[in-house]
Amino acid sequence: METIILFAPLVGALICGFGWRVIGEVAAQWTATLFLFLAAILSWVTFLTFDPFAHEGGAYTVTVLRWIESGSLATDWAIRMDRLTATMLIVITTVSALVHLYSFGYMAHDDNFDDARESYRPRFFAYLSFFTFAMLMLVTADNLVQLFFGWEGVGLASYLLIGFYFRKPSANAAAIKAFVVNRVGDFGLALGIFAIFLMVDSISFNDIFAAAPELAEKEITFLWTTWPAIELICFLLFIGAMGKSAQFILHTWLPDAMEGPTPVSALIHAATMVTAGVFLVCRMSPLMEFADWTQSFIVWIGLITAFFAATVGLVQNDIKRVIAYSTCSQLGYMFVAAGVGVYSVAMFHLLTHAFFKAMLFLGAGSVIHGMHHEQDMRNYGGLRRKMPYTFWAMMVGTLAITGVGIPLLYLGFPVGFAGFVSKDAIIESAYAAGTDASIVAFWGLVAAALMTSFYSWRLMFLTFYGEARGDHHTHEHAHESPMVMVAPLGVLAVGAIFAGMVFYKPFFGSDASVDKFFGNMKVEEHALAEDPVSPLMLGAAHAAGEDGKEHKRAAQVPGQGAIYIAEDNHVLHEAHLVPKWVKLSPFLAMLAGFLLAYQFYIRRPDWPERLAENQRYLYNFLLNKWYVDEIYDFLFVKPAMWVGTFLWKKGDGATIDGGLNGLAMGIVPFFTRLAGRAQSGYIFTYAFAMVLGILVLVTWMTLAGGN
Repeated sequence: METIILFAPLVGALICGFGWRVIGEVAAQWTATLFLFLAAILSWVTFLTFDPFAHEGGAYTVTVLRWIESGSLATDWAIRMDRLTATMLIVITTVSALVHLYSFGYMAHDDNFDDARESYRPRFFAYLSFFTFAMLMLVTADNLVQLFFGWEGVGLASYLLIGFYFRKPSANAAAIKAFVVNRVGDFGLALGIFAIFLMVDSISFNDIFAAAPELAEKEITFLWTTWPAIELICFLLFIGAMGKSAQFILHTWLPDAMEGPTPVSALIHAATMVTAGVFLVCRMSPLMEFADWTQSFIVWIGLITAFFAATVGLVQNDIKRVIAYSTCSQLGYMFVAAGVGVYSVAMFHLLTHAFFKAMLFLGAGSVIHGMHHEQDMRNYGGLRRKMPYTFWAMMVGTLAITGVGIPLLYLGFPVGFAGFVSKDAIIESAYAAGTDASIVAFWGLVAAALMTSFYSWRLMFLTFYGEARGDHHTHEHAHESPMVMVAPLGVLAVGAIFAGMVFYKPFFGSDASVDKFFGNMKVEEHALAEDPVSPLMLGAAHAAGEDGKEHKRAAQVPGQGAIYIAEDNHVLHEAHLVPKWVKLSPFLAMLAGFLLAYQFYIRRPDWPERLAENQRYLYNFLLNKWYVDEIYDFLFVKPAMWVGTFLWKKGDGATIDGGLNGLAMGIVPFFTRLAGRAQSGYIFTYAFAMVLGILVLVTWMTLAGGN
């Protein structure tokens, strides 16, 4: 079953991409889509039936083939199946299958292509399926080389999809930007993999996790100095995660990725590429738990990213860019959770975020489709009557991302939309961690929650409420999208409403429920693994301490479970004991953001323009995304272009071309003319030359012959 899940998208991509001329365009698109739905169904079966305690270490592997044998480096291409993998499988395949179905309507007609002269749909569906295969390759990896293979495959597929409109210079530039920026992060990841192999002599996850305690005691020499090995390795791995998950400094590619078709945005932002970094940090939790400095660094970067992206989202006018910066901000939340050591909560928000973010992007695509590819929200307004299904889908997504729920009501789980449950869990965990970084992160995330609410409701009010703005003809012909585009929104809406409440207990309920769900085996459980008592009954005692008394977590064996939680890591437990005002703070921030947006865009729609005029410098600072792109242009792009121009003009043009041209047009003709003078045409001249040559030869033989 696992092999089918992995290779079904690849088979669909190959048939669709290379066989469409034989079976036809429509059949090719349906082939790719049906293979994705097959993978999605099997992924849910795997997720719902997976029993981590039925396998040693909470995981099992399925070997596909022997792969690399070189010296001490030996690795198979194998599928590692544990709870982390199973969770990622349902996220990736479900969203990808719905995006495939949605694309039937969205890509039915595209002004960027001429249907009479070219066929673009099979290529688009093939790229989508290949993207999905690469992501599945990444999350099912049993070793770091296989993970890196999928990691780079996702980068290649994103390049192809972002630049799908290859005739648009902006799309080509965005694709190149995404590719180059990700290479920066990937270089860090590659160095981390090299360091692990140097220290452990293996790239297998089982070997790496087992060696984690020893790595924590070792040092490594890098850049002419000595570092704690575990800190350097985790830091380099996180650099890779920063690039793929668009964290601050390496985030600049993500907003520009909107140049691709909207289904691409949904796939990249919700289920695949940007979540790879979060998955990597959670997968490497047995190392991360020993790297205190790196964990603090992750918290700071996550906080800065969440806050930065939220501020920029306040003033963006392109509907897709608003949602793109929202993605960037939510990824910051996930990294804060991973940085404070609650990896299950990071995965929880990854799961819920996939549903409501995919729905928001596909809803935005429905609006763009109905408005004849108009993307500026300032030219929308009053569309809820024209697009009722899209409106309600976007409303559910907005309620989820802003965190609407009933605070302090607990029915065995919090009651609210998906984002209310998972995002609040992150904020509470940040407060409970109690470090300097996490306390600052708590306040920063609450502020980001307020801004998230403001720009999300701003999007809703500008798009669906008020009077129609912009081109009158476009509004007259605005229409609801076809059912093939609306139906996926309905499926995602179910996840956006219920995912938080349904998955609350296994991801955040208690130490015992999280350990049971992820198959985290404690030291004493590991020693009694052969006991005939059902392993599912183990761990009940680990819920002790829920009454607020002193809590002691039993030691877990690194690698014995999908995630590793150190013995002194009590953040998840403490998060349930935070004061009530902490639990209320994100809800109050959400409410404040909603009221501000309502005041600005419903009651007093003249205020935004007046505020922008009064605070022109601040407005431009946010509108230009903190001028990060301009700073990079000054520091890196222009110097690189100057060096390139210098090497082109002086190196290639003057030196290489000039040298070859001088040789071919100056030196060679000169000696040719000299040689030509010896060709007199007289026999006595040639005879004299021959005699002279014989004399030289005889002289040389006489002088050197004795030696």
